[in-house]
Amino acid sequence: MATRKIRLWPDPVLSQKCTRIRPDDPDVEGLIADLFDTMYHAKGRGLAAPQIGITKRVFVVDVTWKEAVPTPLAFINPVIKNVSDDSVDMHEQCLSIPKIPMQVTRPARIQLHWQTLDGHSVNRAFDGNEARCIQHELDHLNGTVIFDHQPPKIRAKLEADYAP
Repeated sequence: MATRKIRLWPDPVLSQKCTRIRPDDPDVEGLIADLFDTMYHAKGRGLAAPQIGITKRVFVVDVTWKEAVPTPLAFINPVIKNVSDDSVDMHEQCLSIPKIPMQVTRPARIQLHWQTLDGHSVNRAFDGNEARCIQHELDHLNGTVIFDHQPPKIRAKLEADYAP
């Protein structure tokens, strides 16, 4: 399809909560194709619709394409149904906040519900890098970026170091 421009923080669209989308929306298939094209072109592992200026509840991930066989997944109207009690601290990067890795604590495992392009509902458990990437992209659908996970002093320093 097409590679789109990735919006950089502090673009206001990145702070907006996205609206639900109908899987039969005539634009959703093209949007998902554009998200994948843009994500792969930018060498990312995930990309959410608001990162290309679309405030719809859609994102894509492919956490294995750089090292192994690609495992592309598209999520329409995703909702986390359950999270593990244990959490993991890791550095994350974001295509909308380039070159500024940040420590983020997230649940180690999640149970996710979403819709597919053909309208089916899916429930599946994720762990490891998939769980982390999905939570990161879902944050975008809720108007949250990785800066928002930082304590105030650390956030202030990271923002001072950030230059889009």
